[in-house]
Amino acid sequence: MAATSPRRIGLLANPNAGRSRAAGLAREVTAILAGRGHTVVDLSDPDLATARVRVAAAIAAEEIDVLGVFGGDGTVHHAAALCAQTSVTLGIVGTGTGNDNARHLGIPGRDSLRVADFLASAPIRRIDLGRAVTEDGSQWFIGVLGAGFDTKVNDRGKTLTRLHGTPRYLAAVALELRTFTGLEYAVTVDGQRIETRAMLVAVGNGPDFGGGMRVCPDAKVDDGLLDVLIVHQISRGAFLRVFPKVFLGKHLSHPRVQLLRGREVRLESPGIYSQADGEECLPLPMTVHVVPGALTILQP
Repeated sequence: MAATSPRRIGLLANPNAGRSRAAGLAREVTAILAGRGHTVVDLSDPDLATARVRVAAAIAAEEIDVLGVFGGDGTVHHAAALCAQTSVTLGIVGTGTGNDNARHLGIPGRDSLRVADFLASAPIRRIDLGRAVTEDGSQWFIGVLGAGFDTKVNDRGKTLTRLHGTPRYLAAVALELRTFTGLEYAVTVDGQRIETRAMLVAVGNGPDFGGGMRVCPDAKVDDGLLDVLIVHQISRGAFLRVFPKVFLGKHLSHPRVQLLRGREVRLESPGIYSQADGEECLPLPMTVHVVPGALTILQP
């Protein structure tokens, strides 16, 4: 698909993302692209489950070359899964509150002309995806999968409807930390098994989660590896001292923080659910693989 050729572009806008600005921006971009001779198919729907069905059908019918997704990390998570291992290229337009993946792999959803140029002519890049597998199913993820404290924080954050983005996440951290005491884990990375009591275990295909927290700061989406971060059991006071450093990716020097890299990760902890890209994922135990080159994206 040459960058100068007209593209067949499907648009998926989350109507709830960014306090509803995603849908308005998508309409503006549609008009610009159609005026330039591109085929534009609006695949959005107020019900996101219905929208995903429409996107899947368009991909299966080979009706689109690019899927432009307007939303936050959750919308990108589902769109990446739909485009994984297909010929359709994902164009990420960050219009959510966190935008962790858009920060590195897309563009901000502010300027309709810039977004139209991006979807119409940006070059293509191939990246890896993570794939979490359990006995009951599997899920793709593009950024970070976490299991433990972050999952509880993610669930708590959904109840804080008056806050958005990083402030919501920080408030949820403060509320959950009052009672959280760590969990028992077995973490196996390419055959190396670690049994520990830990505050957090995160598996990063990309570096960020939680609206700018660089939890796996050196993770790269095209190196064929997963970064595995373990925050071993520490006191609440120590956790609060280390926590602000995560936003700068400076937490790796703490003696109770451990980083490993590998292609296959086994996570075991009884009764724990995971989250990936801020979305509820699958229960542990699970095996996480890196799938090199599983997704093509538009390069910002």
